[in-house]
Amino acid sequence: MKQKLILVAIVVLCLAILGFGIAGGLFLGRVLPQSRPRIADTPAIVTQIQALSQLVTVKYVFEKVIQLDDVKWYGQNRLLMVAHGVAKAGVDLQKVTPADVKMREGQLTLSLPKPQLLDVYLDEKRTEVVERSTGILREFDQQMEQDARRQAVDQIRLAARASGILKDAEERTRLQLAALAAAAGYGAVKVEFR
Repeated sequence: MKQKLILVAIVVLCLAILGFGIAGGLFLGRVLPQSRPRIADTPAIVTQIQALSQLVTVKYVFEKVIQLDDVKWYGQNRLLMVAHGVAKAGVDLQKVTPADVKMREGQLTLSLPKPQLLDVYLDEKRTEVVERSTGILREFDQQMEQDARRQAVDQIRLAARASGILKDAEERTRLQLAALAAAAGYGAVKVEFR
């Protein structure tokens, strides 16, 4: 929970800095006298967007039970794990180029890469092995727990995709960037995904 709050605070802080920078530029552009047409500094906007690196817009939390059995003629090893996992999705802003940012008559148009899974991991504080048994003639297999963890992450990744995390990330990216553009003084923002 604490990591979630820190992550949210960092994203909000980055978005606020970006918004204040754009709003300040717009304010100065309106206050100072201008004798020539107003031209937007697209590379500066892209530099600020790229500084955010990844815009995480959705976080899903999953619980998965993993059971591994290794049966040999001389005994069995068994592991039962309850895995709590996290999947985060959003947009990789490092792929934004100057051509992806267009400004016309107060409308900002952003062409962004499609949302993707940015991170999938296990919450180690909540993930636990609830049963571990080793046959009489068998040695404990330490690799078994690592295999269970890997399998849990793979299944959480699949479950996140099946649950529609990428569609949610796309919708929330549009909402967050529209709110940011409105705070910066733009009449409208259009977000396209390529």
